[in-house]
Amino acid sequence: MTPAQRAMDQLAAWPDLSPCEAGCGTGRALRSARDEIVHFHSDRDVDLHLTTRAIQRLHHDFAESTAIRLVPGSRWVTVHLDCDTDVDLLLSLVSVALKAHSVPPEHPASAVCNFHRVTVLSRDDADEG
Repeated sequence: MTPAQRAMDQLAAWPDLSPCEAGCGTGRALRSARDEIVHFHSDRDVDLHLTTRAIQRLHHDFAESTAIRLVPGSRWVTVHLDCDTDVDLLLSLVSVALKAHSVPPEHPASAVCNFHRVTVLSRDDADEG
């Protein structure tokens, strides 16, 4: 079972999330009552919908993670799942996203995730550079 499948299976059991097709047209997704929260694009790449405030609050933590990719101006965070720790990170961030999306949005929701806007290198490739 791939890391993304493990994460999807665990998150699909959460009562606040429902499966749906990803609004970007690629892959499966999970949504809250208000917004799409997670897009599963491949066996390892997931986009997570946060709020600007949540991204600003966690920006320094994201900078230290090899699993996280940010696109300037996007409220979607790409998480590359290589191991169980990355899956645990995603689960924690989904919890943050659900809390962040439980209040009225600060801006209209953006359906544009980071798919095709982020290049993720495997950790082995990144170590060679």
